[in-house]
Amino acid sequence: MTGSPASDPTMDAIAAAVTEGRSGNVDEARRQLFALWQDIGVDGDPLHRCSLAHYLADLYDGPAQALTWDVRALDAAHAFSEKRTQDHHAELHIAGFFPSLHLNLADNYCKLGSFEAAREHIDAAKECSSTLTDDPYGDLIRDAIGRVDAAISAGSGTDRTTTSP
Repeated sequence: MTGSPASDPTMDAIAAAVTEGRSGNVDEARRQLFALWQDIGVDGDPLHRCSLAHYLADLYDGPAQALTWDVRALDAAHAFSEKRTQDHHAELHIAGFFPSLHLNLADNYCKLGSFEAAREHIDAAKECSSTLTDDPYGDLIRDAIGRVDAAISAGSGTDRTTTSP
C-alpha cells in the first residue's frame, strides 16, 4: 500500500465538488454533493457519507444548516473502521477525523448559543486532539479548538469566524 489515496470514484467526485466550492461556485458544489448524497444513501459507505457531509457543512454560512451535516459526518465516522480508512489512504487514521468533527459541532452549537452542547463537543475535540500530527493541519485544528473554546467560555457565539478544517 502506498501513501496516496486508493482509486475511488465517489471520493474523487466529492473532491471535485469541494474544489468547485472552494473556487467560489458554492451552489454548484452543493448541487453536486446533494446528487452524490442521493447516490450514496443514508446506509451507504460511511467513509463516503462522512467525507461528503463534512465538506457539505462547510458550504453553509448558517450554523443550523451546517450543524445538520456536521452531525451526519460524526455519525458516519463512528460507523467505519480503521481498515476502511487505511484501504482508502494508508497514512490516514480514523482517530484523526474526530478532533475536526467535534470542533465543527462545537463551533456550530456555539454560534447558535447552545453553549452546553458546544462545551461537550469542544471538550471531546480537546480530548482526542492528541491524535493530531505535528504539522500545519494539526496546528490549524488545535488553534481553532482554542478559539472556539474561548468563545464558549466567553458565551459569545455569533460575532466571530473560525477556520473550518
